[in-house]
Amino acid sequence: MDSQRNILLIALLFVSFMLYMEWNKPDSPQPQGQGVEQQQTTHSDVPSSNDGDTTSLDAQPVSDKLVTINTDVLTLKIDTQGGDVVHAELPQYDAELDSDNAFTLLHSKPDHTFVAQSGLIGADGIDTAEGRAQYQVTQNNFSLSDDQDTLRVPMTVEKDGITYTKTFVFERGSYAVDVEHTINNQTDNNASVTMYTQLKQNLLDDGGSLTMPTYRGSAYSTDDKRYEKYSFDDMQSKNLNVTFNQGWAAMIQHYFATAWIPRADNNVLSTRTTAQYGYIQTKTRDTIAAGTSKTLTATLWVGPKLQEQMAAVAPSLDLVVDYGWLWFIAKPLHWLLSTIQTFVSNWGLAIIMLTFIVRGAMYPLTKAQYTSMAKMRMLQPKLQEMKERIGDDRQRMSQEMMELYKREKVNPLGGCLPLVLQMPIFIALYWALMESVELRHAPFFGWIQDLSAQDPYYVLPLLMGASMFLIQKMSPTTVTDPMQQKIMTFMPVVFTFFFLFFPSGLVLYWLVSNVVTLIQQTLIYKSLEKKGLHSRS
Repeated sequence: MDSQRNILLIALLFVSFMLYMEWNKPDSPQPQGQGVEQQQTTHSDVPSSNDGDTTSLDAQPVSDKLVTINTDVLTLKIDTQGGDVVHAELPQYDAELDSDNAFTLLHSKPDHTFVAQSGLIGADGIDTAEGRAQYQVTQNNFSLSDDQDTLRVPMTVEKDGITYTKTFVFERGSYAVDVEHTINNQTDNNASVTMYTQLKQNLLDDGGSLTMPTYRGSAYSTDDKRYEKYSFDDMQSKNLNVTFNQGWAAMIQHYFATAWIPRADNNVLSTRTTAQYGYIQTKTRDTIAAGTSKTLTATLWVGPKLQEQMAAVAPSLDLVVDYGWLWFIAKPLHWLLSTIQTFVSNWGLAIIMLTFIVRGAMYPLTKAQYTSMAKMRMLQPKLQEMKERIGDDRQRMSQEMMELYKREKVNPLGGCLPLVLQMPIFIALYWALMESVELRHAPFFGWIQDLSAQDPYYVLPLLMGASMFLIQKMSPTTVTDPMQQKIMTFMPVVFTFFFLFFPSGLVLYWLVSNVVTLIQQTLIYKSLEKKGLHSRS
C-alpha cells in the first residue's frame, strides 16, 4: 500500500472516530417545562424516607435567607431553609476568557437550576413534605481568613427535644466541603433518621458537537462499578436504585464536576426525574440512641476536574475526567504534559515538547513506515517503465510488481501497520487535551489565548493543512486513477475544515507532529538515497 492510500487510511480512521463519538453520545432529552409539561404538578426536592420509593410532594422555592461563605477557592451561598448549596462560584476560574466574573457552577436561575441539597428525613427527620428545616446561624457572612486553614460554619435547629446541627467544613485550597449532620438526642427514645444528599438540575441536552463531544449529566461509583455515566435520558427511561458501601453520586459537565460522597456504609443510590428536573441522590439510614449524639457526614465536591485532588477525596472520583476506552494511554500523556508544564510554565510549549517526546518515542515505527514509503518512491521509475512495457495486462503487471517487491525486499504494506499503531496515540491525546481543565483559558502566545478553544483566526488549522499538503507532495504515489487522485488532492482541504473547529491545543499538536514528520521524512529519504537504493536492480 503506497503513501496515498496511507493518507486515505488516516482519513478513514479519523472520520470513523468522529462519527463513533457522535454516535455514542446519549440521546438528548426533550426540553422540559414547556407546553403540556407546564401543566404537570411540581414535585418536592425532599425524597421519601423509603429507600425503594421515589415519590415526593410539592416543592418549596429557594428562600431569601442566604448565608455567604468565602474561601480562597470557593464562594458559596447556602439557603438557611434546608441548608442547601444554591450558589457556587469558583473565583480562580473565569466565566469567560478575560471576564471579570468568576465561573458559576451552582445556581438557581429562571432558565436553569443546579443545586446541591442535603438533609435529614425519616421518622425523626427535620425535612418533610410539609417543609424543610429552618436553620439558625450566628451571622450571614463567613470568610476563611489568611491565618486560617479550616473554616467551620454551623447551622442549628431544634425539634421535639433533639438538637440538629448542620456544619459545613472548608479547607484552604480545597474544593471538597465536608457536611456534618450532628444529631444530639437527649430524649428518652431512640431517634431514627436518614441522611440524604442529592444533586438537582434541569433536564438538559448532553452538550458538545461533532468535533468536541462533551457530556453533561449524572455519573456514579459503587462497590461494583468504579465509574458509570447515567444520562438524563437514562433517568427518564429507567430510574437507578443500587446499594453501596463506598462510592459517590455526581453531576458532571465539561471541565467541572459536583459530587456527593457519603462517609458511611450501607448507602442507597438512586435517580429520579420530574417534569423539569433530574435528581441523583444517596441515602444513609441510622439510629441515634437515647441520650447520645452522633454525626453523619458527607463530602461535597464542587469544582474543576482536578484529578489528583479528586482521587484523594474519594476512590475513582478522578474518573469523571473521562478519557474513554484509551484511558490507559491518555492518563500517562496527561501526567507527562502536566509535568512538562511545571518546567516551561506554558501549556502551548508543553504541548510542543510533548509532541517531540511522543514522536521521538515512536521514531522506530515512523522510520519503518517512511522507509517502506521511501523504497516505494525509489521504485517509481521502474514501476513506470514496467507499466509502459506491459500496458493494460493487469495480471502480468501484478505478477511482475510482486517479483520486483520481493527482489528489492520492499513490503508494499509496510507503511500501514505503523500508521495504525500511531492512531491510538492521537485519539488518546485528543481526549487528554479535551478533558484537561488546566488548558481552559490557558494562553499560548499572540492570538492564541485559549488552548481549549478553536483558533479565532484559523491560522493553526491553515498551517496544519499546508503541512499535510507538503507531506502528501513528498510522499510516493502509484495512484493513476483520476478519481483517487482527486480524493487525494482534496484530503488536506477536508482535514483543514475539520480542524477549523478543534481546540487550538489539539491543532497545535497535529501541526507540530506534521512538522516533525516532514523533518523525519526528509532525513529518511536522504539517508536512503545515499545508500543508493534508487539505483539498485
